[in-house]
Amino acid sequence: MKIAIVTDSNSGITQSEAKELGCFLVPMPFLIDEKEYFEEISLSQEEFYDKLLSGADVSTSQPNIFSVTELWKDLLKTYDQIVHIPMSSGLSASTETAINAAKDFNGKVEVVDNKRISVTLKQSVIDAINLAKDGKNAKEIKDWLENTALDSSIYIMVTTLKYLKKGGRITPAAAAIGSLLKIKPILQIQGSKLDKFCQVISFNQGKKRMIEQMIQDIEHRFKSQLDEGKLKIQMAYTHAKDECLEFKKEADKELEKYGLKVEMIDPLSLSVACHIGDGAIAIACSTSY
Repeated sequence: MKIAIVTDSNSGITQSEAKELGCFLVPMPFLIDEKEYFEEISLSQEEFYDKLLSGADVSTSQPNIFSVTELWKDLLKTYDQIVHIPMSSGLSASTETAINAAKDFNGKVEVVDNKRISVTLKQSVIDAINLAKDGKNAKEIKDWLENTALDSSIYIMVTTLKYLKKGGRITPAAAAIGSLLKIKPILQIQGSKLDKFCQVISFNQGKKRMIEQMIQDIEHRFKSQLDEGKLKIQMAYTHAKDECLEFKKEADKELEKYGLKVEMIDPLSLSVACHIGDGAIAIACSTSY
């Protein structure tokens, strides 16, 4: 059977990467001063950050489900089945919307509630492609991805509380105190939702804390995946590539004794950057097929 793998741009997969990987991409919309844009289609990363840093109002919205179903219909002219892997259901209603829409496709479209985003979601897409190459059908791919969905961990340090405040993630009072004290929060995604992990007072302290916690996860939560050689380490950033590359060097030194290294470094999608701002860096791990 021919299986088409579909995801959205919150995976961090670019339009050109999607072609190289052999998957299909739903661009996630975002709004700047109430005008809709799509990453790499109507706005580049640099153009986005120019607008963000100049004080533009940024926000996100769901993709038009009509455009998603039209993509499915087009793909089913060539493919037998579709595996659609949207961003975590805990961070967006797009998963539920897609699940409901798939009911009209007579079992030919399987929507995966993968509970991941960014580089861990990208790893799921790569796994889905490899599962399809191994002859798995859409339902089997969906089951594998959902069974391993929680086998991932992300820690992300942000440089400003402004966008978290705007999105209702923290109270205005906490944002004011944090800004006054120059506190840098570290957030975590363990499963489907974004939560606070800890707070630090310097960028270097934050990097050290994230590496320490990732090693804790490797030694305990993901020990069996490590032993089986199925653990992947990733990093991501918003408008902070040089800082993230330096972070990689520091992490790789600590990961070497486990036979691991950072294998993927991606810019976070712009629809994610709308919620955390510029200058963020993240480290992640996830199970691989």
